[in-house]
Amino acid sequence: MASSPSTRLDLDGNPIKPITICMIGAGGFIGSHLCEKLMSETPHKVLALDVYNDKIKHLLEPDNLPWAGRIQFHRLNIKHDSRLEGLIKMADLTINLAAICTPADYNTRPLDTIYSNFIDALPVVKYCSENNKRLIHFSTCEVYGKTIGSFLPKDSPLRKDPAYYVLKEDESPCIFGAIDKQRWSYACAKQLIERLIYAEGAENGLEFTIVRPFNWIGPRMDFIPGIDGPSEGVPRVLACFSNNLLRGEPLKLVDGGQSQRTFVYIKDAIEAVLLMIENPARANGHIFNVGNPNNEVTVRQLAEIMIQVYSKVSGEQPPETPTIDVSSKEFYGEGYDDSDKRIPDMTIINKQLGWNPKTSLWDLLESTLTYQHRTYAEAIKKVIAQPAAS
Repeated sequence: MASSPSTRLDLDGNPIKPITICMIGAGGFIGSHLCEKLMSETPHKVLALDVYNDKIKHLLEPDNLPWAGRIQFHRLNIKHDSRLEGLIKMADLTINLAAICTPADYNTRPLDTIYSNFIDALPVVKYCSENNKRLIHFSTCEVYGKTIGSFLPKDSPLRKDPAYYVLKEDESPCIFGAIDKQRWSYACAKQLIERLIYAEGAENGLEFTIVRPFNWIGPRMDFIPGIDGPSEGVPRVLACFSNNLLRGEPLKLVDGGQSQRTFVYIKDAIEAVLLMIENPARANGHIFNVGNPNNEVTVRQLAEIMIQVYSKVSGEQPPETPTIDVSSKEFYGEGYDDSDKRIPDMTIINKQLGWNPKTSLWDLLESTLTYQHRTYAEAIKKVIAQPAAS
C-alpha cells in the first residue's frame, strides 16, 4: 500500500510513528533548537524538563501555536525531584542534555562538574534501563582528551599524519592529563557515564545512543556576561569572543590561541540528532561524533575571522588592538590543561545515518554574530554608558 504524501519515512523506507520524548535540559542551547525542529517538522511530543525556559518560551506561548499541546514544560532539577522517573516512564525516548559544560568551571568547580556530569546522570540511566526506555545521551568530544600526536616531538612529520590526531569513536584512546590538572574533571566524568551506559546496554539490554558534539555553534549559545549571565562568568570561546566584539574590546587568546578546533552549525547538528531519534535501528548501540572537520581552524584564526564577520554584520570598525594574548593560568586559573586538536572522524555517522554537515565556518559565524548583534548590542551600549560608580 502506497504511503500518503504526508507520511514521513525513516532511512529504511518505514513510516515514522509519532513518539513522546522526555528531554532533560530542554531549555538550553541545544535543547531549544531541537525542540524547534521537533515542533515545526515532526508530529512528536516533547516533555521539556529544565530549571529555566527562557530559550524555549517562544515555543510555549501563546496557546494557539500550531504545535500547542505537543510540548509541555516541567520545571525541575534532576538532582532531587521525585517526578523524574514518572516522566521518563511516560515517554518512549529520553534525551539527556543536562550538564555543566563550560571550561572555566572545570578546574574552578571540579566537584560540581563531576556531580553534574556523572552522579546526576546516574538516575536517568537507571530509570531508562529499568523501564526499557531508549536513551540518547549527550557526551562530549572532550572524552578523547589529548591526541596521540601531541606526545610526539614538535618537529615530527607524524604530527601531520591523520592517524595521530583524527578522533575515531571505536579506535581512539582517551588520554587525559595528570590528576592535579582539574580541567579533566569534565572529560573523566563524561567518559565514566559513557562506560556505564555502554555496560547497561551490554548487560541489561539498554537501547542507547551516545552523541559526542564537536563545538556546536549558533544563536542562543551560552550567555553574554552581565547581560543574560553573571558579570564574572566566563562562557565558551564563541560567546567570549562575541562579548569582546560587542564591547569593542580586544579578543583574549589563551596561550596564543594555538589550539586547533572544528566548528559545526547548530542547525546541521540538529539534523543529525533527528536522524538518530527517527532511525533507532541504525542508531542504537552507537557512539557518534557530530562535527565538521572542514571547519578546522586555530583559535587565533577563529578570532581573526570573527573580527571580520562582526565588522560586516555590525557596520563597526574592528578595535585598534584586535587581539591580546593571555596565559591559561590567568584566564582559567590554576590546574588548566588542554588538548592540541579536536578533529572528528565522520565515518560511522555517515555510514549509519548518511549525515554530513553543510554550513561553512564563515556562514555559521555570520548567522550567529548577526543574532548576537541584534540581541545584545543595544543592551551592552546601555551598560557601557552607565557611570562607573553604578
